[in-house]
Amino acid sequence: MREATSNLSVALPDIPRKRYFAIGEVSELCAVKPHVLRYWEQEFPQLKPVKRRGNRRYYQHDDVQMIRRIRSLLYEQGFTIGGARQRLRELPKVGTPRNAAPVPTAPVPMLKGKFTKAELKQMRTELEAALRLLER
Repeated sequence: MREATSNLSVALPDIPRKRYFAIGEVSELCAVKPHVLRYWEQEFPQLKPVKRRGNRRYYQHDDVQMIRRIRSLLYEQGFTIGGARQRLRELPKVGTPRNAAPVPTAPVPMLKGKFTKAELKQMRTELEAALRLLER
């Protein structure tokens, strides 16, 4: 008989500060085999790794946190796939305070007109600076 609880209560390593993780890295960080990760992508709409050339998956930090949350629900708390999916819909996103009010979303105005190269370069510089602030 196979031992089913061998990897259930494993102390998981800290998630490195990287932008992208390959499926093998995520497998080690979350103590879940790669084929299970691919299956969970089909079952949980919250998991959407970036796919690059050759259909290679690249997971971001939020994806790794979500996988750990799914793993906890399924392996440690005993939820079924459907129950875990429902629970994830009910819980706030990772990093969101429980009592935080939803952020209102305003429609993004369409940019009309043409921009010079200098204006586009300035916009890009500002967006990259904002992105660096958000990644901290």
